[in-house]
Amino acid sequence: MTKTLLAEFTAREGAEDEVARLIRDYALKVRAEEGNLAFDVYTKAAAPRAYWIFEVYRDEDAFEAHLDAPYGGPFNAALTPLIEEDASVLTFLDPLAPHPGRSTRTPT
Repeated sequence: MTKTLLAEFTAREGAEDEVARLIRDYALKVRAEEGNLAFDVYTKAAAPRAYWIFEVYRDEDAFEAHLDAPYGGPFNAALTPLIEEDASVLTFLDPLAPHPGRSTRTPT
């Protein structure tokens, strides 16, 4: 089963450019991980310093490999003083189960 999460944080005022540079560089590395299926970075339209990162990993093992990657620690150490939160806020997501007795396919 895939491992899906949403990571959120807010860049401190004045740190916007540095945060954008850090997350762009980090995204390239994460997207190259064998078990990464998605690493999509968004800023909130109404609050451009607010970041939402949608992440999907092949399975729990792929997520654990991501956590063990040598570039994760340095990224988080560089990011933490530049954001308002103590760390990225992680929300783990599960897919909605299909309605019992109904097809999961969309009619064509």
